[in-house]
Amino acid sequence: MENQGLYLTPFQRKLLLKNLEADLRLEYQRRIEIMLLADAGQSQAQICEALGCSQETARYWIAIASSGLHHWSDRPMGRPKAVNEEYLNRLKELAKNSPRHYGYPFERWTAQWLSKHLAKELGIEVSSCHINRLLKEMGLSTRQKRSNSQLSSNDTKDSSISIPDLQLSRL
Repeated sequence: MENQGLYLTPFQRKLLLKNLEADLRLEYQRRIEIMLLADAGQSQAQICEALGCSQETARYWIAIASSGLHHWSDRPMGRPKAVNEEYLNRLKELAKNSPRHYGYPFERWTAQWLSKHLAKELGIEVSSCHINRLLKEMGLSTRQKRSNSQLSSNDTKDSSISIPDLQLSRL
C-alpha cells in the first residue's frame, strides 16, 4: 500500500508527479513542488527554504493542496487580462470612425477619450497609455496623418533659405 500523504490522494499525487515531468513553465513546477512537499509533511518554512519561494506563495499553494486540489492548473499566471477580443474589435471600430458618429463634439479621438468611452460601454477600464499601445499593435493611431500634399506644401513654406547657383570664379 502506498504511503498516505497529508492532503493528497495517491491518484492526485501521481497526477502531480506526472505533470512535474512535463515541460511546464517554472511557475507551474513550483506550484506542484510546494503541494508535494506540503503533502509529505514539510512545514511552510521548510518549503520556502527548499524552493526559495515567498511565504505567501507557499501558504497559498499549501491551502490549495489541503482544500482538495481541484483545478489547480486553471489558476492563471500574473495579472488577469482585462482586454478581450470584443474590446479590441470595438477599439478598432471606434478608432477608424470620427467621435462625432458617437455624439462627441470633437473630430479626433484621444487615447483618454477612447478609454473613457470603452469603460462606459464595456465596463473595462484601461489606461490611455495602454490604449495607445493597443492602437500601435493594430497599426492605428489617434494622431492625424499628414498627406503628401500637406508635407510638400509645408516643406516649401517653411524653407526660408535658398542657395542660388554658385559660379566658380577662376583665379
